[in-house]
Amino acid sequence: MARAAGAWLALLDDRQRRSAQLAWSSRQREDWHYVPRGRPGVALRQMSPAQAAAVWDLLGTLLSPRGREQVRELLRLESILGELTRNPQFRDPGNYALVLFGDPAGKGPWAWRFEGHHLSLTTVVAPEHGIAVTPVFFGANPATVPKTHAHAGFRLLGAEEDAAFSLVRSLEGGMRTQAVIADRSLGDIVSGPGRELTLQRYEGVPLARLNEARRAGIMRIFELYAGTMREEVAAASLARMREAGLDSLHFAWAGSLAPGRPHYFRLHGSTALLEYDNTQDGANHVHSVWIDPRSVFGRDLLKAHYHGAH
Repeated sequence: MARAAGAWLALLDDRQRRSAQLAWSSRQREDWHYVPRGRPGVALRQMSPAQAAAVWDLLGTLLSPRGREQVRELLRLESILGELTRNPQFRDPGNYALVLFGDPAGKGPWAWRFEGHHLSLTTVVAPEHGIAVTPVFFGANPATVPKTHAHAGFRLLGAEEDAAFSLVRSLEGGMRTQAVIADRSLGDIVSGPGRELTLQRYEGVPLARLNEARRAGIMRIFELYAGTMREEVAAASLARMREAGLDSLHFAWAGSLAPGRPHYFRLHGSTALLEYDNTQDGANHVHSVWIDPRSVFGRDLLKAHYHGAH
């Protein structure tokens, strides 16, 4: 990862490099968001083909083949949104930027973020201690491309939504009552930018109450999110969940049980929080986030790094 980041930096001119590499102490390091806005770093539209290819090489050190394809499809969906809204200048797939914090060639911690509308990937590297990859945000607008478009029916996050619907519909009686925390969706994710640790109380039905098939259904949802990462990163996340105890994981649902109507679901435990909301634009606009509450922006790794350094 450090070599790939260094290779990208080496391709930049002096002006680009001043924008691309910020101080580790920069306040912008934890200033993530998923709305279309200006961002620190260098945007894809400002890069040469070689520089953009180096970005994808860096993403390849973090993401699985499925994860890289999901990012490519998200950029394509941004173009589709521009066509549907007749505003391609605003919905610009070139407005996704890479920025580095600190020095990837040094011995201290460093980080990088690739981000744009409906996408935020932040990776913190603590040498000799590991990497942290959350918060991870993926969104989709439209969630389902309408019939009027050439890519009609495409669903960027369809597998995640289908897995959750299959699970909640399999619940019966008291288990469904416990899982459904509200008749209406929550309107958006709760643990958004600057609110990563807002959700402290577990709600919904715990895995301890579910049979093996339903437990597997919950793990399927998490594996879809973790599976956007390289195998070793996903395996480490799953191991942290198992060490913390899978029985304490809770699954919660809010809103309609019918596809195409506003709905929200959450998977929450001490080492994992997944939120998925499909409320806006007639329930055709998804926001989803994956957070490790114990390692937001790698704070646990950084604590270990600084403790060892001193």
